[in-house]
Amino acid sequence: MKFTLWLCPLLLGSAFVWAVAPPPPSQGCDFSEGKWVVDEPSSHPLYDASGDCPFIGQGFDCLRNGRPDKEYLNYRWKPSGCDLPRFDGKKFLERNTGKKIMFVGDSISNNMWQSLTCLLHIAVPNSTYTSTSQTQQLSVFSFPEYKASIMWLKNGFLVDLVIDKEKGRILKLDSISSGDQWKGVDVLIFNSYHWWTHTGHSQAWDYFQIGTELIKDMDHMEAFKIGLTTWAKWVDSNIDPSKTRVLFQGIAASHVDKKGCLRQTKPEEGAVAAYPGVDIVKTVISNMEKAVQLLDITVLTQLRRDGHPSIYTGRGTSFDDCSHWCLAGVPDAWNEILYAVLLGN
Repeated sequence: MKFTLWLCPLLLGSAFVWAVAPPPPSQGCDFSEGKWVVDEPSSHPLYDASGDCPFIGQGFDCLRNGRPDKEYLNYRWKPSGCDLPRFDGKKFLERNTGKKIMFVGDSISNNMWQSLTCLLHIAVPNSTYTSTSQTQQLSVFSFPEYKASIMWLKNGFLVDLVIDKEKGRILKLDSISSGDQWKGVDVLIFNSYHWWTHTGHSQAWDYFQIGTELIKDMDHMEAFKIGLTTWAKWVDSNIDPSKTRVLFQGIAASHVDKKGCLRQTKPEEGAVAAYPGVDIVKTVISNMEKAVQLLDITVLTQLRRDGHPSIYTGRGTSFDDCSHWCLAGVPDAWNEILYAVLLGN
């Protein structure tokens, strides 16, 4: 089943409800397909991470870390057949006054969260903000004037990872005990994928567990499917769509291959190969009872080998990061899509 995010407005009373359904092309926009185009010089980059948003993590501030080229900053995502609206941070805050928006996921989720906090801050530079880490897992960026909070909750698998004194680290594919932290939020943006692909010493678990059965090893994509299905069942059982809007941040492509990402300075063009895990995400979401909107960012990231920090992370030249993304940069386009989805553009 091909699962694509279409925006279809249904007028109920005085409020717009956005449904995930495939309408005629004239009634919706597929943001997942398109190309990167050079934007107007006055429009990109959207911000200077060091100057405008000193709270941006050092690992994402590639210019500050010595990246010599700047061409990667000048591109805008252009969907096929429609236009992506410009991000209006003030309007975003006005429409989300009094609301809580939470990103739940891994460091790629954090990448998107940091981009959004910067985009909002530069839109209202004179508004007071607070940035706190309430726990090792939870970070909160708030705008008191708007009574709005943008949060990131670290959770790479969404399902439980527990420590057993005898067995070690156990990834429980059918268990979610931390879901109470996701309740009472107006917008939830989930993400999970990259930690499932790790092997060897970078693997975060020693055993999988399903029910009472411990499994030393299994296909990682099969484990991902089981874990994501557990998350989907939790959403179906615990989320009231009239109170909470749920989105899933699609899979952002890594470029950890022979070509790598060092000294890449411009987007790639042309067709891209199917990316592992994408069909699993689309299938699981399409089978859910509750509406979940997919921010399908895979293709647009596959084309941006140049958008990674590479050796410009502040951690020395021996570390080549081709998974995360420079800020300003590619994650800003993810938030432009988020803006279009949430505000119904």
